[in-house]
Amino acid sequence: MTDKGHAPKPRTISEILALAPVVPVLVIDRTEHAVPLARALVEGGLKALEVTLRTRVALDALERISAEVPDALVGAGTVLSPSDAEAAMRVGARFGVSPGLTDALAFSARDHAWPLLPGAVTSSEIMHAIGLGFDHLKLFPAAEVGGPGLLKALAGPFPHLRFCPTGGITAETASDYLALPNVAAVGGSWVAPARLLAVGDWPAVTELARRAAALPRKGN
Repeated sequence: MTDKGHAPKPRTISEILALAPVVPVLVIDRTEHAVPLARALVEGGLKALEVTLRTRVALDALERISAEVPDALVGAGTVLSPSDAEAAMRVGARFGVSPGLTDALAFSARDHAWPLLPGAVTSSEIMHAIGLGFDHLKLFPAAEVGGPGLLKALAGPFPHLRFCPTGGITAETASDYLALPNVAAVGGSWVAPARLLAVGDWPAVTELARRAAALPRKGN
């Protein structure tokens, strides 16, 4: 059952990526930035947020957003192991994103019914992920490994897959990815640049989020 007056939270990666065309990829260095940053992004229309586990305050940031920004669907990025996944789950992360995939990570996510978006680049990596039951994958680092051209090529042998490319995508190039039918959403850090976080310019972050949320997309 859900709380009265609240829509149910998305429970699959497909549902999470459907929330908006862009998933902010957040590197949070100061815990006090977590809540105002999340609120600014949600106000702009981006509700699914990826907080990368790359800083010493990442888990604290995840916990604060989960507790204090109920309209956000916060997940953990740079999940490399089952221990990373379990630590993120303990502080309220609703989903995980990984640059790659191991059997151990896949089994851990499955055992906990935790939505996971694993990374894959090569056909062999993609086939391995398919064999483990995944139909939504992260392409990382997207710009460096072939960008939209690679995604077009992958649509041939893997027509049922949907991707969330991340890495090197900008406000100017996001539309090139979102125009592809096998791209459900893109991940990007441009909606929360370090220069705006440093000065706490949350209205500017909201405006960037609003523009990102309005980007058209073909796939879902």
